[in-house]
This record gives sequence, structure tokens and C-alpha cells, in this order.
Amino acid sequence: MEKNTRKLPIKSLTLIGLMTAVICIISPFSLYLAVSPVPVTLGIFAIYLALFTLGMKKGLISCLMYILTGLVGLPVFSGFSGGPAKLFGPTGGYIIGYLFLAVIAGYFIDKWPSKWFYCLLGMILGTIVCYFFGTVWLAFQMHLSFVNALALGVLPYIPADLAKMAIALLIGIPLRKGLERAHLL
Repeated sequence: MEKNTRKLPIKSLTLIGLMTAVICIISPFSLYLAVSPVPVTLGIFAIYLALFTLGMKKGLISCLMYILTGLVGLPVFSGFSGGPAKLFGPTGGYIIGYLFLAVIAGYFIDKWPSKWFYCLLGMILGTIVCYFFGTVWLAFQMHLSFVNALALGVLPYIPADLAKMAIALLIGIPLRKGLERAHLL
């Protein structure tokens, strides 16, 4: 007797692979600030776009594929770095936080795909959780208090991340509508 297993269609696998590639291409570009060991990257922006393009479940798979790609050593993390040392280094908590961001923001984007306020709320809540994981890990790695790690690894980045959310909304909502009209979602 043959098992009935649920498989992802080729179209979905192609979109997941494509968005994983987009995340891997965009994420390494970074700018280091003199006040923090955490760089400004486009990684979180790429995750937002993946969620609009793929939805929560496939976006989460794409995010996980990105992390695994970096873990095996391909230079897809900030500053064109990769490998376990980067993932388990001071900024690794933010990278792991991308998974939680994908679930939370992806849920809101799936539930209210054309409602910009709810999509923004989901991105904000997901980013807060991502910040939390990153801050806890940064504090542990650098022997800082949570408040000091928050001041170093989160507060300087809030304006840039809000701008990334706004751009993701401007691109993501029409992109998703177009993909739905083309029956690609």
C-alpha cells in the first residue's frame, strides 16, 4: 500500500528556491556602525519580501534554507561571511530570530495580504521577537546586560528597520496581488 504524502508542487519549490537565492544575494550587503558590533543589513528586508512572495509556510522554508546555506559556509551572512562561527557569534541570535520573524509576520501577511496596517503590525511584532533573540544572544556572547545589548544591537537600527518595512509594504502588497492574479500563489 502506498503512503499518501503531501508534496510541494514544482512551482512552489521553484519560488522557494528563487526567494532563497534573493535572500542570499541581498543579505550579505552590510554597513557597520561605529557604536555597535551588529551591522545594518538588508537581510530582514529580504525576509519581508520572501513572506509577501511566498506566504508564511514557504517563506519560513526559504528563511531556513538561507540559514542552512550560511551555516555550511557559503558567504550569505553580513559582510559576505558564513559558517558556524558567524551563526554562533555575537549576531547569530538575530539570524535565528529571522525564523520567528517569518512565522509571526508571515501569519499576518497571509491573513490580511492587502491590509497594509496588519502587514505592518505583523512585521513590527515579528521584528520585536527577532530583536529579542538577537539581544539575548548578543548579551550572552559579549557579557553585557540585556539593556546594554539592547542599546548596542537594537536601538540604533529601529529607524532603518522601519524604513525597510515601509519599502517592503510598497513593493510586497502589489507583488503579492500580481502573483495571486498570475496563479503563482
